[in-house]
Amino acid sequence: MVCAFDIDKRKVGLPVKKAIFQSPNCTKLITNHLPSPNALVQMGEVRDGVAEHMKDYPAERTFMPSGQKPVDIVKTLEKSGADVCINYLPVGSTQATEFYAECCLEARVSFVNCIPVFIASNPAWAKRFADRGVPIVGDDIKSQVGATIVHRTLARLFEDRGVKIDRTYQLNTGGNTDFLNMLNRARLKSKKISKTESVQSQLAERLESENIHIGPSDYVPWQQDNKVAFIRLEGRGFGNIPLNMEVRLSVEDSPNSAGVAVDAIRCVKLARERKIKGPLYSVSAYLMKHPPKQFSDSQAKKLIQDFIAGKRRD
Repeated sequence: MVCAFDIDKRKVGLPVKKAIFQSPNCTKLITNHLPSPNALVQMGEVRDGVAEHMKDYPAERTFMPSGQKPVDIVKTLEKSGADVCINYLPVGSTQATEFYAECCLEARVSFVNCIPVFIASNPAWAKRFADRGVPIVGDDIKSQVGATIVHRTLARLFEDRGVKIDRTYQLNTGGNTDFLNMLNRARLKSKKISKTESVQSQLAERLESENIHIGPSDYVPWQQDNKVAFIRLEGRGFGNIPLNMEVRLSVEDSPNSAGVAVDAIRCVKLARERKIKGPLYSVSAYLMKHPPKQFSDSQAKKLIQDFIAGKRRD
């Protein structure tokens, strides 16, 4: 890690190895000894990155904007020698995400978009990255074993076994800033689209919108970084006989996507070394909920393995 951007006064100005332990970060510790990186966290652009309601919560739960003037992002990226920029802005940060995507284009830095703002899956943005000669991966990162990947797998299981799905839901609760931020339902439009399309893509026949509900349910502070998902599928098997399935999944939210993010960064680095430009379709299909092209997870796994082995270029 050669540079970092944040807007919280508890993090700006600190080396990354210290900043990550500051509030409101609340995940379980993997290690408390980080000899590197020494890159300083610099003041980024706020734009629409902080929802208005966040100010109504205790400091240890919410963001505390520093009030400093943002640094020149493009110059900072260029000076740092960064190859890849990874975006984990709060859900709903459309203006801010597009701003950083623009900066990456100008600095010729690859963009890994881990949130549900559609950049890699937007043909106009995808073309701009391709024209600039820069690989990109997105949008909206899957967790290693998260609610959406489980929901997709169950939907595919029903589909493959000839069960007609009538309706389904996925309700999620958590206590980190991601869930606090998402209490503002106006910020959830693209999130719901991303998660819903991820499941719909596994069905031969799309469900009517009233029969599929996927999205955050509520913020439960004492859960901290633990995310609990409740998934239910209702369908009909042979002879039109009803069946249903319910699953409860409990995971630590942040590390659940961290390893996937590392894979995305490594794949982008391969693409840069191979002079590949534009969206990485295989990588995005396996690692992201709303990729430019959807595949079944088994297909996507084969595609990304072929990409890593150098058997395909995108």
